[in-house]
Amino acid sequence: MSLEQHTYDESQIQVLEGLEAVRKRPGMYIGSTSGKGLHHLVWEVVDNSIDEALAGYCSRIEVIIHENNSITVIDNGRGIPVGENTKLKKSTLEVVMTVLHAGGKFGGEGYKVSGGLHGVGISVVNALSELVIVQVKREGHIYQQEYRKGAPQYDIKIIGDTTETGTQTTFTPDSEIFTETTVFDYETLQSRIRELAFLNKGIEIVLSDERTGVSNTFMFEGGLIEFVKYLNRTREPLHEQPIYVEGSKDHIHVEVALQYNDSYTENIHSFANNINTHEGGTHESGFKSALTRIINDYARKTNLIKDNDSNFSGDDVREGLTAIISVKIPEPQFEGQTKTKLGNSEVRGIVESFFAEKLQEFLEENPSVSRKIIEKGLQAARAREAARKARELTRRKSALEVGSLPGKLADCSSKDASISELYIVEGDSAGGSAKQGRDRHFQAILPLRGKILNVEKARLDRILGNAEIRAIITALGTGISDDFDLAKARYHKIIIMTDADVDGAHIRTLMLTFFYRYMRQIIDAGYIYIAQPPLFKVERNKVIRYAQTEKERDRIIAEFGEGVKVNVQRYKGLGEMNATQLWETTMDPESRTMLQVTIEDAIEADVVFDTLMGDNVEPRRDFIQKYARYVTNLDV
Repeated sequence: MSLEQHTYDESQIQVLEGLEAVRKRPGMYIGSTSGKGLHHLVWEVVDNSIDEALAGYCSRIEVIIHENNSITVIDNGRGIPVGENTKLKKSTLEVVMTVLHAGGKFGGEGYKVSGGLHGVGISVVNALSELVIVQVKREGHIYQQEYRKGAPQYDIKIIGDTTETGTQTTFTPDSEIFTETTVFDYETLQSRIRELAFLNKGIEIVLSDERTGVSNTFMFEGGLIEFVKYLNRTREPLHEQPIYVEGSKDHIHVEVALQYNDSYTENIHSFANNINTHEGGTHESGFKSALTRIINDYARKTNLIKDNDSNFSGDDVREGLTAIISVKIPEPQFEGQTKTKLGNSEVRGIVESFFAEKLQEFLEENPSVSRKIIEKGLQAARAREAARKARELTRRKSALEVGSLPGKLADCSSKDASISELYIVEGDSAGGSAKQGRDRHFQAILPLRGKILNVEKARLDRILGNAEIRAIITALGTGISDDFDLAKARYHKIIIMTDADVDGAHIRTLMLTFFYRYMRQIIDAGYIYIAQPPLFKVERNKVIRYAQTEKERDRIIAEFGEGVKVNVQRYKGLGEMNATQLWETTMDPESRTMLQVTIEDAIEADVVFDTLMGDNVEPRRDFIQKYARYVTNLDV
C-alpha cells in the first residue's frame, strides 16, 4: 500500500454546517437515539414553555400525542420573537429553530433562570424531525413556518389574526435517526410532566393521547408539599403536614419539603432548574448537613440525647425521610458521570443556612412532631450499632480472599471481575444443574434456599442477620451501606435466575428490592440482569427448539409443518432442565437472552417497590388491578 493513500490533509477535515452536525452525531446532543433520546425531544420543547412560566409569562402548557406519533406542545407564553435578526438577516424564529445555541437563555437578559437539559435547544429537535411546524401568536398575528429535517420550507408568514400570545410546536421524529422506535410512551411522558407540575407550583400542564383518548391535567398549587405527599402515599407518615421552606438569596431560589414516614429507607430527590440531580451536589450536601446538625442540637437541648451518648449520624436522621430539594439558579454548573450533579459552591452555604434556620423554628414550634422524629433517630442509631456488628460477618479483607466466601457459592476461576458472572439461582436443584452446566472459567453459581427477607419491612441490622442476604453480600465483595465500594465488585454481571411462576416473580422482586435499597450503585453501573429461561421445549425427530412465549411456541410448531407430530414440554421450573439444556437456553453467552435492569425514573421505582413490598395493602391491590391485564404466562 503506497503512502499517498494515507495522506491526511485539510481535504479530509469535515466542517459540519449547523444542524447537519446534529443529524450526523445525534447521540452527542440528546444522549442516544433509543426511546430515551426520542422522549428527550419532547422535554426540549416543553422546557422552553416552562422557562416562559418561570419568567412569569405562561400559566398553561398542553402536550398532545397524535395518532401518527407526532407531538404538539402549546403554551400561552409570549411567543417566540419573529422580528428580523439583524446579524443573520432572518426572522428570530428561524434563527432559534435552525442555529445551535441560539435563544434567550444565553445572553442572560431573556431568562433569569432556565431549565432544559443543558440548553441544546429546540434547533436540535428540528434537526432530528422529518417535519416541524411552528405557529407563534404575538403582536396581533399568527405566524407560521415549516421545516423538514431542519431546513425551512418557506419564509415566516402570517396565517391569521389573534388577540392571544403563545407558541405551538408540532414535530414528527425522523425514523432515519430513531431507528429503534418512534413510538412515544404515555407513562414516560406522564411521569416527567407530573414532576414538572410539582416542581413549578401553579402551572397547569395537560397531557393528551389521541391514540387512546386518555388525557390528564396536572396542576399543584401546593407544589413540593404535594410532591412529598405523593411520594409518601403508600407509607404511614409520622406527621400529617410536610415541613416546607421557601426563600431566595443572591438570585438563588430554594424550596425544600420533607415528611418522615414509618419506613426504614431514605428517599431524597434533588433538582436544579427542574433537572433531577440524581448524583446530588452542593444543594443536597447543604440540606443534609443542616438536617443532621439541627436535629442533634435540638435532641441535646431537650435532653433526648443524653450527655454520654454519641450524636446521631446522617443516616440516623434520614431514616424514613422523604424530601425534595429544589433550587433555581441563574448559572447552574453540572458535573458528574452523567452531568446530573450540581457543582455551584455558593449554593451549599445558602441552602444550609436557610434550611437550618427554618427547621430549627419548626422543631421548636412543634414539640410533639419533633419528639417523634428524635425517637425515630434513636431507634435508627441503636439498629446502626447492631448492623455494624452484623456487617463484620459480611466483610472480607480483600476481593481475592476466598476463605470467608459462602460455602454454597461455586465460584469461577477467573479473578477478572469484568468478565466474571454470578448467577443467583432459586432452589438447590436448579443450582445443581447450573453448577454442572456452567462455564467454570467465568461463571459462578450461588443457589438460594427459599425466599430472602423483604428488606422493605426491616432495618439493616435484621437484614444483615439473614443468611441468604449475607451470602449475597459476601459473594459480591462490595460491602453494604456505608462500606459499599463498587470497585470491589467481584462480578460485573449479577444474574437473577428464578422460575417463571408466581414464586419466582416474588423472589425476583425481593432481590431487586434489596439491590435497589442497599446497593443502588450496582444497578446504576448496569451490573444487574434477569435471566430469561424458556417456557417451552418443542421437539420433532430429535430436533429441539426453545420458546419463551406462547406466540414463539406456536411459530416454531408452524415452522415444523402442519400435521406433523410435535412434542411440546412446558417447563414448570428451572429444576426440570438438565445441565446441558440450562446451558444452551439460559447461560451460554452465544445464545441466551437476558434483561439488563436499569432505573430510568428513580422516583417511580421508589413508589413501585414501596407499593409492592411495603405494609399498605390498599395501594398494592390497586396496582395489581391496574396491571393484571398485562400479565402473560402466569403459572399459579
